[in-house]
Amino acid sequence: MNIILLGAPGSGKGTQAEFIEKHLSIKSISTGNIIRAELKSGTQLGELAKSYIDKGLLLPDEVVIDIVKEAIKGKDYQNGFILDGFPRTIPQAEALDRLGIKIDKVIDIEVDDEAIINRISGRRVCAVCGATYHLVNKKPKVDNVCDKCKNTLIQRKDDEIETVRDRLKIYHEQTEPLIKYYKSKGKLVKINGNNSVENTTKLVLESLEA
Repeated sequence: MNIILLGAPGSGKGTQAEFIEKHLSIKSISTGNIIRAELKSGTQLGELAKSYIDKGLLLPDEVVIDIVKEAIKGKDYQNGFILDGFPRTIPQAEALDRLGIKIDKVIDIEVDDEAIINRISGRRVCAVCGATYHLVNKKPKVDNVCDKCKNTLIQRKDDEIETVRDRLKIYHEQTEPLIKYYKSKGKLVKINGNNSVENTTKLVLESLEA
């Protein structure tokens, strides 16, 4: 089964991808990881990607699409795959269609913006060992101190409220239109992700059996 996961940053897509991987014995395709691997290997695609990254530019759609196309050919994805983080735009989705890449289901995990802001902005990370905490859901034993190595916890730039709001704005403008696009094709399944991880996972796995 070939699946696309949609959802705003902080909607829990990554966690759900892990559950789907185990449930269906298929693997996720992370465009970020693939691009890093191409860069490390020094492939032609990697060198092309590097030429944009070195200039601080986002990779054009055609470059990202070529990278995903090559990844899908790999033996790890012959039984299916999960696309998490791609496509991000209508042109990218249309490119998948033109390549003849069959998508069976598109799962949209819907979470309210304010809930996402609270989830992400409450996150704290140990600057030394990388352990993660949350001001509400996973508090350290001592405020702002890592339980594991006793170093100071920090808030990453990506987790600051204004950064999260900016990322949500981009999502609504560029990626949210994919919901309508895939609904028109009869492939979309909407999942309420405002509840617990366990409940969201139950709904996601049930949708795969429908």
